[in-house]
Amino acid sequence: MRVSELSGTTGETPETLQIPIFPLNAVLFPGGALPLRIFEPRYLDMISNCLKKGTGFGVCLISEGREVGVAAQTYEIGTLGHISYFQRLPDGLLGVTVRGDQRFRVISEEVRPDQLAIARVEMIPNDPVMPLTEDMHRFVDWLKETLEQMSDPYSRVPKHYDDAGWVSNRLSELLPIPLAQKQYLLQLDDPRQRIERLSSILDNLDLKI
Repeated sequence: MRVSELSGTTGETPETLQIPIFPLNAVLFPGGALPLRIFEPRYLDMISNCLKKGTGFGVCLISEGREVGVAAQTYEIGTLGHISYFQRLPDGLLGVTVRGDQRFRVISEEVRPDQLAIARVEMIPNDPVMPLTEDMHRFVDWLKETLEQMSDPYSRVPKHYDDAGWVSNRLSELLPIPLAQKQYLLQLDDPRQRIERLSSILDNLDLKI
């Protein structure tokens, strides 16, 4: 599906896009990586078109429904992802790595006959670069150690350990918390507020941080 600019504004990031939506039981954050196994024809076509045109697609957490079959309902805030790597897997499926780019809010959505959802979305500005707060420094060592132990694609994610937004996004991705909590964290616009919420969540987790 072609990603087209619908707004009349200028600049590097258009305010409004029309993009295909991939409903998943996963939350992708800006700057993150997400490995996918593609097998449904609608998504194989979507990936093919995105690769040909160099465009992205939206990753949204499912609010009702399933990843396969009839198009699922999703939360209205998701993340625009771009394909950074793809390969044919040993089982014959298509393996794709998606990098999170920028959050968006779904304005309207249309489901095509093949059950691929096409949405008009409004882009949400990325977190401004912010220095770490004093409380955040205790998370960085755990985050470094965790990422060092992980394999591709997570090990290849560019590191910005001095940026509050990047650190809060990576913690939100990696911590073993329910998807609904991850979605809540994705929807927060202030990275320091995200860290405050994470601190509260960590109090209830048995992690050595």
